[in-house]
Amino acid sequence: MTASATPPEHPVPTAPPSPPEQPAGHEPPGAQRDQQARDGQLPGRVPPPAAEPGPQPHTVIARQRLHPLSPVLKSVRTLFLIVAAVSWRGLQNLGPDRYALVLLGLLVLVLLYSAVAWRFTGYEVVGRELRIHEGVLFRRTRAVPLERLQSIEVVQPVLARLAGLSELRLDVAGAGKAEAPLAFLPLAEADALRARLLALASRTPAPAAETAPAETGLPEAARSEEPDVYRVDNNDVVVSQFLTPPVMFTPLAVLYIVGQLVFNSEFGVFAVASMVTAVAGTIGAPVMRILNFWNFRIGRTADERLRIRHGKLETRSQVVASRRVQSLTVTWPLLWRGKGWLRVTLAVAGQNSVGADGQQSRAETDRLLPVATVETARAMVPLALPGLDITALPLSPVPDRARWLAPLRRRVLAAGLTEHAFATVDGLLTRQLTVVPYARIQSVRVTEGPWQRRLGLATVYVDVAGSTPAAAVHRPLAEAFAWADELTTRARAARAATV
Repeated sequence: MTASATPPEHPVPTAPPSPPEQPAGHEPPGAQRDQQARDGQLPGRVPPPAAEPGPQPHTVIARQRLHPLSPVLKSVRTLFLIVAAVSWRGLQNLGPDRYALVLLGLLVLVLLYSAVAWRFTGYEVVGRELRIHEGVLFRRTRAVPLERLQSIEVVQPVLARLAGLSELRLDVAGAGKAEAPLAFLPLAEADALRARLLALASRTPAPAAETAPAETGLPEAARSEEPDVYRVDNNDVVVSQFLTPPVMFTPLAVLYIVGQLVFNSEFGVFAVASMVTAVAGTIGAPVMRILNFWNFRIGRTADERLRIRHGKLETRSQVVASRRVQSLTVTWPLLWRGKGWLRVTLAVAGQNSVGADGQQSRAETDRLLPVATVETARAMVPLALPGLDITALPLSPVPDRARWLAPLRRRVLAAGLTEHAFATVDGLLTRQLTVVPYARIQSVRVTEGPWQRRLGLATVYVDVAGSTPAAAVHRPLAEAFAWADELTTRARAARAATV
């Protein structure tokens, strides 16, 4: 026999028996009393109000649009990129007339697209988030947590500067490029928005009314301007860029072009133009650095932040808090040593040489000092890392047996633990001093290569956010593990002290 596959019938539910009547003055049992109390059926009891939803984030700055000239400026910038991409070869293939028509058509298309994109682009601050709205076919909203802001830069390209506009670029921890650039805003609005965002990021009390950013603060030029702490000599900037390998070898390239033009009859005009373009590209980097570092000034804001401003054609104004500095590097280039010069760079999480468009940038916004003497650097470095004296670091060299692994660099390699930071020195031709504050250390690693194991050596790596790790190479094995333990302890204590 097989069991029936049909399920048994459910019994018909019957009404529960009514509870017995209670005499007057008798209170109901505990469970029924609680239920009646919740229902408001007991005398003298009022049902509790319904639970209210949690507090919603308030709008600090209502949604704002960018300046109406933004599509025009973006289109002109895109046209320059197209011209650079087509180059001389495109002019040779298309001819002057068709080349001009192609550029004009592309400019019209880019201008129309930029105008449509402008209508859907805007920003607002809700709670502790900056929200960027953009996109034409696919709408996107980027939410930037303000507590992750590392620095904010106000940039004025050449054309935007003529129109009184600027671009706001945000450096966010963990981002590979400038996050959510706002291009373009009036300069006063950009300055006020930067001040408001920095105040919110540092949890400084600020009014929460729904007002435009221009109404929440005065422009930077209108506020009491703090005097500059140091100003780099423009002559030193020019000479330092002449003392670079690309500029030193440029005369040889020019002689080669002249020789080909004189002695090679098959060397055409377009070949000469292409080589001239290549030479211009070679010396273009030093020229761009000169224009970028022109009128370089360092100052302090009222809230003790580091303020860096520079630029000839494209001006930049950056504000960085010292607690946001992940590491500091002092570099002595080989050709600068005769002048006794060096440069100082800062590593800030989220800030690197990648621009907002994802391409490699020549702006080099990580400079604390583009060129300076040791005494100047000694005076300016404490503005970024308080209490650090780069001329009095307790560094120890590597042991003599490291000569088998680094015969030329052995006399240069050094490292040590200071009161506030970990420091290493490396580099034969271009010497570098790297300093990492204990509070910025993310992790510590000890590695041993096959030859290091035979010699009893190891390398200590100190990882920081958004920067190359600092490495103390070829240290004795026991010292390397002792340093790793000590660095972990000091890093934990330094972070606890800053909370």
